[in-house]
Amino acid sequence: MCFMCFKTRMQGSQGQFPITQNVTVVEGGTANMTCRVDYNDNTSLQWSNPAQQTLFFGDKKALRDHRIELVRATSQELTIRINDVSLSDEGQYTCSLFTMPVKTTKAFLTVLGVPSRPEITGFTKPAMEGDEITLTCITSGSKPAANIRWFRNDKEVQGTTEVNATGKSFAVRSSLLFQVDKRDDGVAYTCSVEHVSLYKPYMTTEVLEVHYAPQLEITHSLIIPQEGQYFKLECVSIGNPIPEPVLWSKDGGELPDIERMIVEGRELTITTLNKTDNGTYRCEASNHVGTSFAEYILFVYDPNALGQRGPDHALIGGVVAVVVFITLCLIIVLGRYLARHKGTYLTHEAKGAEDAPDADTAIINAEGNHVHAEEKKEYFI
Repeated sequence: MCFMCFKTRMQGSQGQFPITQNVTVVEGGTANMTCRVDYNDNTSLQWSNPAQQTLFFGDKKALRDHRIELVRATSQELTIRINDVSLSDEGQYTCSLFTMPVKTTKAFLTVLGVPSRPEITGFTKPAMEGDEITLTCITSGSKPAANIRWFRNDKEVQGTTEVNATGKSFAVRSSLLFQVDKRDDGVAYTCSVEHVSLYKPYMTTEVLEVHYAPQLEITHSLIIPQEGQYFKLECVSIGNPIPEPVLWSKDGGELPDIERMIVEGRELTITTLNKTDNGTYRCEASNHVGTSFAEYILFVYDPNALGQRGPDHALIGGVVAVVVFITLCLIIVLGRYLARHKGTYLTHEAKGAEDAPDADTAIINAEGNHVHAEEKKEYFI
C-alpha cells in the first residue's frame, strides 16, 4: 500500500532522463515501482535494486525472487511490483534508460515497520494498598519508533519511555510508577501504541485489583430513640475483600439481652427500647488486610419527659408571637400619625363663583371664600 509518492524528474544536458517516483509502503504490503519516459526510440528500460542487481530489463526478469513480478513493459514505461515487502527491501532503486550514454534516475523505497501489539507487565493481582508498583508496556518491530501513551481510565498519565534499535526496527518500552491507593481498585490502565503505519492505535488494558482494610460506619433508624420504640443499627462497611462477619458488642462486652437484641448480618435490631439499653455499641469487621470498628452511643429518652417539656416550648413561642404583634402595631400607628400631619390642603376656595351673575359678584364671592378658608381644611392620610 502506497502512503506517499514524490515525483522526481531529472534532465541532463543531452537527451531525456527517466521519470520515477519515491514510494512508501508498510511492511508486508505491496510496492509498485514505475519508470517512464515521454518518448522512446526503442531503447530499453531497466530496474535495479539497492544492491545494483538487475530486477527487470524490459520485460525480461533477471533476478529470481518470486515476490517481484512484472506489471507493465512498453517502450515508454516499465512497472514492477514487489509483494510482501520487508524492511530489507528498503533503499534506493535505479531506473536506467539505455541510450548513449545511459541515463539513470533514482527512486527511494521506504518501508514502515509495523509495531507489535503492546503487552503490559508488572501487574500483581491483587495489589495491596500502599504498595509501589511499576507497569511496563512493550512494543517492538516499529520503524520509525512507535509512540506509547498511558491512560488511567480516560485520563492520560505520563510514563517514562525508552527506545532501543534492533536492526532496522525499534523496540519501545514505557514504564508507569505509582503507589497503590484503594481508589485504584477497579481502575483500568491502558497502554496505547501510535504509529504512522496504523489506521488506529493498538491498545491493551489491565484492570487493577487492590486489597485494603475495612472502613466502617454505623447508621441508626431514629434521631431521638424513646422507650418502647423499635430501633435498628446498621454497620456499613467497605473493604476488599468484603469484611465478614460483622461482630456486635455493647460497652466492651457481649450483647446483654439476645431476646430483644437481634443480629442479622450487618444489622442490630432492638425490638423494644428501654433505659437499660443506654451505652456504647460497637461493630467490628476484618479481612486479611486488617481490622476496623465503629461505635455509636445510644441514649434512650423517656417519652413522658419529652411531653412535659412540650408546653414550655409552646409558651416561649406564644410570648415571641405576642411581642412581634405588638411591635408591628406600634409601627403601623406611628406611620399613620406621621402621614396625617405631613400637610394640609385648602378646598372649596372658589365655591359660589361659578354661580355669580356677573364678574364683580364672582370676585366678591371668591374673596368671601378665602376668608373662611382656614375653617375648611381637608386632611389626607
